[in-house]
Amino acid sequence: MSLQQQDVTQVQGMKTSVWAIISLISGILAWLGVCGLGGIAAIICGHIAKNEIHKDPSSITGDGMATAGLVLGYLNIFLAVMGICLALLVITGVFSGAAICFPFLNEVNWNFTSAP
Repeated sequence: MSLQQQDVTQVQGMKTSVWAIISLISGILAWLGVCGLGGIAAIICGHIAKNEIHKDPSSITGDGMATAGLVLGYLNIFLAVMGICLALLVITGVFSGAAICFPFLNEVNWNFTSAP
């Protein structure tokens, strides 16, 4: 068997991890409206794919897809948690419209009091 034929058989024996594909799809879906759940699924499937690929790197590919799914999932979860925290602060009144506008209140009062 020639060297070129050996390369072809090695490529044919490789397969892409299904978990990596699911991780990437879940990560994309997390940004398209399945907030939270898509991110969690992307993270779980991404870690399963990474473990599967690292156990048998000679026959399983998809490390880049798993990494992309993990990044999309972690970013989505991070932004979802930050959004929930901001919403709770606004609902409880800790962070409200008056607090946001407070630095500008002096300017507004000065303009109204000095109007002709």
